[in-house]
Amino acid sequence: MSDMIEFSRTVRADQLGKLGDSLVTISADEGERAALMRRFALLALDRLEADYRLSAEGSTILARGRVRAALAQPCVATGLPVPETIDTDFLLRFVPESGDLPEGEQLELDAEDCDTIGYDGNVIDMGEAVAETVALAMEPYPRAPEADSYLREAGVLTEDQASPFAALLAMAKDEKGKKKG
Repeated sequence: MSDMIEFSRTVRADQLGKLGDSLVTISADEGERAALMRRFALLALDRLEADYRLSAEGSTILARGRVRAALAQPCVATGLPVPETIDTDFLLRFVPESGDLPEGEQLELDAEDCDTIGYDGNVIDMGEAVAETVALAMEPYPRAPEADSYLREAGVLTEDQASPFAALLAMAKDEKGKKKG
């Protein structure tokens, strides 16, 4: 596995004060999207972009923003492309990888859900964080509209057909048929 990061947009921690509360927009170019397609086994990645703001709480850096992506994954049953649009807010907390917070600094999580990412204390990579956020937001088991008929033709039982209660019901029907005949 390569150490190359396909979509890298680094921000130095000592530059946060210069950014102020400004909104930053990043987007992946064609080559970066092609590399991310290979990494995440996608059939298409037509768009990947994010808007975010950074703020610091001691050595902890918070990133709040919105990620948007247009992609296609292979259907888990047929392999056919399943288009998906992702448009979601994110809140990321970057903490120094050493795990040692300066004295008096506490890491308290908000009531909001928040992913925590380690960083070296000097640089965060918002491109990689956005790529991982998209990967986590993707449908875990994409299914094409044709999936059910494909599985039925292949002899795969539905959950209802495979349940223990379905087996009991089939046995009861068999017993009833035997008694009539």
